[in-house]
Amino acid sequence: MFALLCEELVRRGHTVTVLCAVPHLPSGRVSAEYRKGIWLWSKENGVRICRVHVPSGDRKSLFHRLWVFGVYQILVAAAGFKVRYDAALMTNPALETFLPFVFFCWWKRKPCLYAVWDVYPEVGVRMGQWKNPMVIRLVGRLEDLCLRRATRVHVLSDGFRTDLAAHQVAPDRIAVIPPWLDITHIRPLPRRNEFSSKHDLNDRFVVLYAGNIGLSQGLETVLQTAGILREHKDILFLFVGEGAGRAALEEQARGMANVRFLPYQLRESLPELLASADVSLVMLKQGIGSASLPSKLFSILAAGRPVLASVDENGDAWKLVCRSRTGLCVPPESPMRLAEAILSLQNDPLSCTQMGANGRAWVEQYHSPQSAAEQFERLFLDMLAHRGILNDDRNKLNC
Repeated sequence: MFALLCEELVRRGHTVTVLCAVPHLPSGRVSAEYRKGIWLWSKENGVRICRVHVPSGDRKSLFHRLWVFGVYQILVAAAGFKVRYDAALMTNPALETFLPFVFFCWWKRKPCLYAVWDVYPEVGVRMGQWKNPMVIRLVGRLEDLCLRRATRVHVLSDGFRTDLAAHQVAPDRIAVIPPWLDITHIRPLPRRNEFSSKHDLNDRFVVLYAGNIGLSQGLETVLQTAGILREHKDILFLFVGEGAGRAALEEQARGMANVRFLPYQLRESLPELLASADVSLVMLKQGIGSASLPSKLFSILAAGRPVLASVDENGDAWKLVCRSRTGLCVPPESPMRLAEAILSLQNDPLSCTQMGANGRAWVEQYHSPQSAAEQFERLFLDMLAHRGILNDDRNKLNC
């Protein structure tokens, strides 16, 4: 998402530098081409990029992930000595970006937009990943420092306001800019395509979950639903992706003829993958989705396929699916309700077609990179104007 935003800001006449880690997700392994130096500088589509080295290892190890966070933060801060900028955009959690935040925003006294896509430590507690009170307290204090020192705080939807109020973030410092994606790459394609033929999906009603197979999605509910619908031989549950929860999920699915797993697919395959589904799932455990808008939701809409969302009722994802009339919603961890919704969609292909068309129209109107770049540009210029450091040319900024 941020690559699209940066390229659009460049097209609007701004200078953009990105500091990030070398590619290492989802496995945690860094390929040989990115092990050639500590800082790898390049210019891509007008955006200056510095990819910093991080150690390879097993992302399932907490120690390794903390080690990666530490190395990343030190090297990004060091790379900052070569960057001239007027304003900074930092992403949370502070556990990963605290040192760069201190360097680029606090020490350099530059306006900072702090992007919050999950509220910490709340999300870690809800997922059951963080139970040690000292860890929770540390993460909370780091996050609060960034939230309070940031010039403005960017969130993806209004649902974040309630959680941020508990962190004492004033409402007038919160800027809501909804998610954006490449709607020229992800687009409606025929249901029968090269991907669907290659994986023998053409003669099945495919219920797709594509994305991170982690701990927050509650994907065991999908397996329970597959068990309920096992007599419906034409329905196939397809999981595509990697993540910390995949091995356990595959073990649970052993022997289930209506469940299949495929590995993570390259970006080039994503449009045909999404088109190969009759309905795509958005899954979140109970209590996690009240202020969450999974990015996969917008990819599904852009592909022109109906959504089946198992998320918190009246949370942001639930509200968006209902408001845009792009699918059905059921409460989390409700396999019977999920099964009923799947059968309902299977038996009403005309409604599925209309939901898919509604989704495509919705993302074209509200979630294009052009729309996001325009909103971010206004926000950055407003931040600079309030600091009294706006360039003479109001259409130029460095970030």
